[in-house]
Amino acid sequence: MYLDNGATTYPKPPSVIRAVDQAMQTGANPGRSGHRLSLKSGELVYRCREEVARLFSFDKPENVIFTPNCTASLNIVMQGLLKSGDHVVISSLEHNAVVRPLEALKKRGVSYTVAQAVEGDNEATIRRFRSAFRQNTRLCVCTHASNVFGVRLPVERLAALCHLNGVLFCLDAAQSAGVLPITLSDSSIDYLCAAGHKGLYGPMGTGILVINSDTVPDSLIQGGTGSFSSDRRQPEVLPDRFESGTPNLPGIAGLGEGVRFVLRRGTAAIFRHEMALCQQLYRSLEKTDGVTLYTAYPQPRTHAPVLSFNIEGMDSEQVAEILSRQYGIAVRAGLHCAPLAHETCGTEETGTVRVVPSVFTQPRQIQLFSEIVKKISKLDRKKVANL
Repeated sequence: MYLDNGATTYPKPPSVIRAVDQAMQTGANPGRSGHRLSLKSGELVYRCREEVARLFSFDKPENVIFTPNCTASLNIVMQGLLKSGDHVVISSLEHNAVVRPLEALKKRGVSYTVAQAVEGDNEATIRRFRSAFRQNTRLCVCTHASNVFGVRLPVERLAALCHLNGVLFCLDAAQSAGVLPITLSDSSIDYLCAAGHKGLYGPMGTGILVINSDTVPDSLIQGGTGSFSSDRRQPEVLPDRFESGTPNLPGIAGLGEGVRFVLRRGTAAIFRHEMALCQQLYRSLEKTDGVTLYTAYPQPRTHAPVLSFNIEGMDSEQVAEILSRQYGIAVRAGLHCAPLAHETCGTEETGTVRVVPSVFTQPRQIQLFSEIVKKISKLDRKKVANL
């Protein structure tokens, strides 16, 4: 039973696997030659850009940039935009993909402030962000939903607030793309960063950066793009500016099929399915002695389908190990690369056991999982310590 879809979705749709296989068998280097196979590969890459743009209601597929992962996309935005003296505002639920680059940028004279996210109270969250702005605030980077606790932030309103204050807004949609609705047309979201291998059901090693702003970051990598080859300078045109070197054609082929899978199912339908499963699990676990939950009952307007818990007297890693070794259940435990979120919820010492369903998870699996958690919660703690 696989419930670690917050790390990467599994299984992948069969169409994704076929697309990767076909690209490996017949794909050539796109944009590097004029022969039929190269042209066909170039068309495949562009079709994927178009599908991503369609998913996010965006009319500029050329502004869809392919990256190795969401972390790379976030780094492009932060390191490509920020200069000495700039200030950044982030939420208290951010992943290390945001915090660590900002810590590194301190050496260049960049500073940042953490605005406290208030679960279920959008007005309070917005006030915290507003009070964090300074005269030199250049950028706000905000997760759409916590990868640990599933708490959603009012990102559209925060993006609008940023524009009113002359601040650029970058959305970390690693945990939400393909699950929560994201519309870039008529939006104040300047940069959308997403993982291709999570809610978009593409292969690992794929990420997306969508630029919805006239302010384009500097490229962190320069090199051959298959275009403007006589010019020694990096092309300014998008997407070439950010896509130096041979692209990950099999990954992009799989990502395109993953996005098409999401479009066919419908983001709203996927969200309803996964949220119903999280609600089912929450109702069961809140009645279980010895189990601690960390959020209010997950509601569609305030949460994403991510649920964390702990069993009293047991380390979260212990619980995950028992689930894996004795029951064949895959979950993630620990700090989930997001210690800031754990500090916010008081779990920085214990971590949590995280459950994230996918479109393929079934209610009977959630029922079985909750029954197993109840069994583990009744285990003798001394015996558990010796396992």
